[in-house]
Amino acid sequence: MTTTLEPALSVRQVLSLERVLAGEPEVVAGAGQLDRPVRWVHVAEAPDVGVMLSGGEMVLTTGVLLAGDDSAQAEYIHSLYRAEAAAVVLGLGRAFPTPPDAMRRAAERCGLPLVVLHRPFPFAELTEEVQSRLVRRKFAAVSLSEAVRTALTGLITAGAPLQRLLDEVAQHSGCPVVVTNLAHRVLATAGERPAVDDVLRDWERIARQAGGREGDGWIRAELGGRGERWGQIVLCGHRGDTAGGRLLADRAAEALVLHRMLGAAPTWEEQSAQSLLTDLVSGVVPARQLLPRARAAGLPVNRRTFVPLAVRDRDPGELERTLRLLGLPGLVAELADGITAVLLSLARDQDADALAAHFAARLGSAVVASAGPRGSWEDVPAGLREARHVADAVDGAGDALDLPGVVRLRDVHLRGLVRLLRDDPHVQAFAERELDGLLRAADDDLLAVLRTYLATGRNKSRTAQLHHVSRPALYRRLEAIQTRLGVDLDDFEQAASVHIALLAHDAQQR
Repeated sequence: MTTTLEPALSVRQVLSLERVLAGEPEVVAGAGQLDRPVRWVHVAEAPDVGVMLSGGEMVLTTGVLLAGDDSAQAEYIHSLYRAEAAAVVLGLGRAFPTPPDAMRRAAERCGLPLVVLHRPFPFAELTEEVQSRLVRRKFAAVSLSEAVRTALTGLITAGAPLQRLLDEVAQHSGCPVVVTNLAHRVLATAGERPAVDDVLRDWERIARQAGGREGDGWIRAELGGRGERWGQIVLCGHRGDTAGGRLLADRAAEALVLHRMLGAAPTWEEQSAQSLLTDLVSGVVPARQLLPRARAAGLPVNRRTFVPLAVRDRDPGELERTLRLLGLPGLVAELADGITAVLLSLARDQDADALAAHFAARLGSAVVASAGPRGSWEDVPAGLREARHVADAVDGAGDALDLPGVVRLRDVHLRGLVRLLRDDPHVQAFAERELDGLLRAADDDLLAVLRTYLATGRNKSRTAQLHHVSRPALYRRLEAIQTRLGVDLDDFEQAASVHIALLAHDAQQR
C-alpha cells in the first residue's frame, strides 16, 4: 500500500480554500505559475520584506507603505521574485482600491503570481488555515520517515536480500525503483513489472537525466559510505510531492548503504546477474520482456551473437575475472547444483567457437559446457538450459571420459539422454533392478570401479590405471561385480544395460 505524502499545498490550492474564497480572490498576474508549492505564509508590510524570506512563502500585504510610488511597487515585486516567493496576495482597501498597474506589470514580467482580494479579509484566518495544514504535513512526513526506517531496518535485521528491501520501498513510493552503479548500469529494480519495463526500455538515455527531472517525479539519492560513492537509488515517476519523495529516497539510501556494508557475498552486481540469468533459464518470463533488463545491466544486445555457457564447481568471481582479462562482455551467475552460467555477448564478426575455447583454456581443468552460438536473443533461454544440461550430464565423469575443453550436446551422447529421463519412474525402477546386487551391498568401491570400466569403454588397462590397482586386482573386482549383478560384462547388450542403469542411478543421486 502506497504511503506517500499528500502533495504540498500549491498557490492554486490555497486560493481554493473556503476562507480565501470569502475574500473574492482574483489572479491579476502570473496565472501560469499557480502550481508553485507554498512552504509558508508570511504577513508583511515592510517594503524590504524580500530580505527576510527564504523561498516558497506566500506574502500577504495591504501595500499601505507602497501607495503612490510606482517604482517602490515594482521594486517590491522584484525583491519578492529574487527571494523566490511563491505568490503575493494584496488586500484591496484604502491603499489600493484597485489592482495597481505597476505591481501587476512587474509581476507579469517576473512570472510571480499576484492575487488581489476584493473583500476585506482577516489575514490571520488565512495564515491559521495554511499553517495548520503545513504543520500536519510536517508531522505526516516525520511519521512516514519513521515508518519507512522501521520497516527497512527490520528487514535488514532479519537478513532480507536486497530485492526485499526494494520491494518495500516501491510499496511506499508507488512507482518503479531502480538501483544503479556509477556507470548507470542497473543492479536491481522493484515495482510493477510493466512500469519497470517501461523505465528500463530507454534507460541509457533517461538515467543520465534523472538528476534534473525531479519536477517529473524522478528523484534520486546517492549511495556510498566511508568517503566513497558507488551508486544511486532512483524513484522513477514518483507521484507525491517532491519533498516527500526526497525523504523516502534518503531513507531508502540509508538502509541500502547499511545493507551493503553488513552484507556478505554475493554482491549486488552478482545478485543482479543471477536474477536475470535465472529468469532466462526458467522461461517463466518471456525473453523479450527481459531484454530491457539485460540492456540496462550493461550487456550489449543489439546485433550480437550470444554464447550460453555453463561451468561446474568454479567460483563465479574467478569466471568474472577471466572475462575481464579476455575483454569479453558477458554476465556470470551461479545457478543451482554448483553450476555457474556464463552468457557471452559477442560482435557478429567475432569467432564465437574460438573465443569460447579460449575462455575454457584460461580456466585450466574446468569443463565448460556450451550450447553453441545463438544469433537471436529469443534463443538464449533454450541455449542456457541446454548448456546447463550438458554440464549436468558430464558431472561425475571425472577422467574416465576424454572430453574436449568446450563440451556440447553431441559430446555427451547416451549420458545426456539418461540425465533428461532420470526422473521417470520407469527409468528409476530399471536402475534399481539392474544394480540391485551392488546397491544392497552398499559397496561404493565396486560401484566406482564399474563406473570407470563402463565409461572407458571396458578398457581394463585404463580402469586399473585410474584406480591405482594391478590388473589381477582389477580382474577380481570385475568378477565380484558380475557375480553380484548376475551379468556377463563381456556381453555387449548386458554391459550396455548395466551402463544405462548406472548412468540413471548417478543422475538420480545428483
